[in-house]
Amino acid sequence: MNNRIITLLVLACLSLNVNADEIQLQKNHPERHIVVKGDTLWGISGRFLKDPWQWPKMWRMNREQIKNPHLIYPGDVVVLDTSSGSPQLRLLHETLTLQPGVRIELLEKEAIFTIAPNIIEPFLTQPLLIENDKLDVAPRIIASQENRVVLSPGTRVYINEIQEGEGVHWNIYRPGQLLRDPDTSEVLGTEAIYLGDVDIARYGEPATGDIVRAKEEIFAKDRLLASPDQFKSSFVPHAPDTHITGRIMRIYGGVAEAGPNTVVSINRGKNDGLEEGHVLVISRYGRVIRDPEYKDSASNKVMTEDKKLKELNFDVETDADGKKNVNFEKTPAQTKLVLKPGEVKLPDERVGLMMVFRTFDRVSYALIMNATDAIYTADSIHTP
Repeated sequence: MNNRIITLLVLACLSLNVNADEIQLQKNHPERHIVVKGDTLWGISGRFLKDPWQWPKMWRMNREQIKNPHLIYPGDVVVLDTSSGSPQLRLLHETLTLQPGVRIELLEKEAIFTIAPNIIEPFLTQPLLIENDKLDVAPRIIASQENRVVLSPGTRVYINEIQEGEGVHWNIYRPGQLLRDPDTSEVLGTEAIYLGDVDIARYGEPATGDIVRAKEEIFAKDRLLASPDQFKSSFVPHAPDTHITGRIMRIYGGVAEAGPNTVVSINRGKNDGLEEGHVLVISRYGRVIRDPEYKDSASNKVMTEDKKLKELNFDVETDADGKKNVNFEKTPAQTKLVLKPGEVKLPDERVGLMMVFRTFDRVSYALIMNATDAIYTADSIHTP
């Protein structure tokens, strides 16, 4: 699938300690920039702005324009207009002058990307995450033609059940690592190990299909997930409208620490108000220490576990046997950290910036755009 991540633009930035309503320009910013092949929208905007979430304001974009941006092509000219006293970006469409007397019109132009597509494309075209309620009911391969053990492209396979109308193109996957919320240890979903693709030749119980692609070895019992018709391919990086906090759950690419152009998963998703294009700050999650001079005394109030959980926003329910349980479905996503007497959580320290490019109900995937220090799992993320 040739997905193109296109937007009306955005930015790179290192200075984040500013008021969210104040638009700050880069020092020595240009008055205009001619878009050329190989540019990315993120890189272009970094020439003008310090703060990426200000991009829609610079273009006077409303909510609908953020969701459905125009395209930018090589040969277009991004112009900074400060005549009104408030900086504004405009787009000109011009031909390029190569030398005196020779001009060229760029034909068959392809709109430039928000970010380099080769980094995130695998995360756009694969199932990636299987939410808990879909894991047990997903169709599965039960046998193959000629009883082959390892299934390869061209092999006919049989699936326990796929009915007409459920789609022709399916992804083959194997359940992988569980994604657990770093704060609550609750399982938010199961990551899918993408194996290949199968096209359905006959529906029913069982159904018949043909493997058309194999990225890894495929076996009986591997699961199927309907291939989406398309993914969101056009967005404008911008800050969330509400205050969102969360944590990094996993770093991809076989590395222990992350830096720019690294993909990570976070424990917040659509249910928390996240959408593709949201820009989030990354902070080093302040560790919990014990106050070296803390003294426990009889005057300290002893709080029951039930009362403590309720004060920390956890929803506590009592079952028929009198047993108390935390109901995670009713518990707000942003819960407070439970600290023992004498424990102190150190402040979070800002270390980078990320942009969300794919969301599920409770999990999202983001690309780290810049970093001033190494980034690790459990580092916190929040609205700029």
